[in-house]
Amino acid sequence: MKKCVILAAVLFSGILTAQEGKPELEAVGNRVKAIYYYENGNVQQEGYFKDGKLDGVWVSYDVKGNKTVEGEYTEGLKTGKWMFYNEKNLCEVAYENSKVSSVKNLQKNAVANRN
Repeated sequence: MKKCVILAAVLFSGILTAQEGKPELEAVGNRVKAIYYYENGNVQQEGYFKDGKLDGVWVSYDVKGNKTVEGEYTEGLKTGKWMFYNEKNLCEVAYENSKVSSVKNLQKNAVANRN
């Protein structure tokens, strides 16, 4: 479990640092979709802002295009179940008002078979 929490912290830090670059922005209803890119042109992360706050689903990718994090914000707060991916591990972290409420390590094969 400790490995999963550390992994979650490291992967999530990418969301904060990636916002230093200039994103591609598009108005979608009452929100703004933002897409950040790596220097190689691959998407680094994408998600929505509403009233200047992170809102809705955000997805982060590594430089090769593999999904690393998927989670949801509500009015700037992390909410619901977030998935953290890497080559060997899959971790589910549940948030309530941006605070971790539970952490589960999952087997990648079990999740792939559900889809």
